[in-house]
Amino acid sequence: MGIDVQPPSGTQWTIAADGHEAVVVEVGGGLRAYRHDGQDYLDGYAEDELCPGSAGHVLAPWPNRIRDGVYTFGDRSFQLDLTEPERHNALHGLVNWVRWELVERSAESVTLGYDLPPTPGYPWALRLRSRWSVGPEGLRAEHEVTNLSGEQAPFGFSVHPYFQLPKVGVDELLMRVPGRSRVQLDSRLLPVAASAVSGTEFDFTAARPIGDLVLDMAFGEVEREADGGSAVTLAAPDGSSSLRIWADREFGWWQVFTGDTLGGERHRRSVAVEPMTCPPDAFRSGRDLITLDAGQTWRGVWGVRPGA
Repeated sequence: MGIDVQPPSGTQWTIAADGHEAVVVEVGGGLRAYRHDGQDYLDGYAEDELCPGSAGHVLAPWPNRIRDGVYTFGDRSFQLDLTEPERHNALHGLVNWVRWELVERSAESVTLGYDLPPTPGYPWALRLRSRWSVGPEGLRAEHEVTNLSGEQAPFGFSVHPYFQLPKVGVDELLMRVPGRSRVQLDSRLLPVAASAVSGTEFDFTAARPIGDLVLDMAFGEVEREADGGSAVTLAAPDGSSSLRIWADREFGWWQVFTGDTLGGERHRRSVAVEPMTCPPDAFRSGRDLITLDAGQTWRGVWGVRPGA
């Protein structure tokens, strides 16, 4: 008998409604494609391609980097695997390369789940659920994470989608980021300080072109909207297209990455806009780190809405 060859990202689930279509994948439980009226707004990857640059990945139980993979929680110290060995960091959590399971599916939505087992570097069990849906308002992602351990667990969450607009390069994109401060980084892309963006080249509190600015940066002190959430916007200079990437009050940070370290055609082809619950290295700094009590469930929602 022959072996059925699977795509690198595993089973593919396509959801569609109201002109919106998305493809959610088994490996990583993330987003491979999103389009509206046939136009791709997500810079994803092909079905037969290994996910590049963490495109569309779910990042938990921490986003971004942990210095040396070493952290302390309570009175115990832990060592994580160094998944970014060239910078000696633990990168992007523990669930982006595992196989998620189908929980529920309809024409316009799919819910995937993964039960994270305890490991020496992160000895807590978590149950993750992500519901992806499309409808008149665009793409919506609802995430929940439950601590199945009998003790408190440290936790952070993010997602890693790359966005693009039709026939608009990164330099020409008009971007607004509602962060009043930014995290300053060292050569290992780890935080060393925070500073206000006002009066600097990193102030995107009013929409302006990205230009030749190189960004792989977390923005904090976000300006909240009436419902407590916030949003990043991308727009074409002629007003022909735009995207609103929004997140609820659970996400107090935005990471923006202009793809400068990506090779080949992906170099500065799109912008990763990542809603985060905490800044990089939060397991060490404690900054906005979530502590999940035994049995507690965290819930967060974000989404994307294309505009004219």
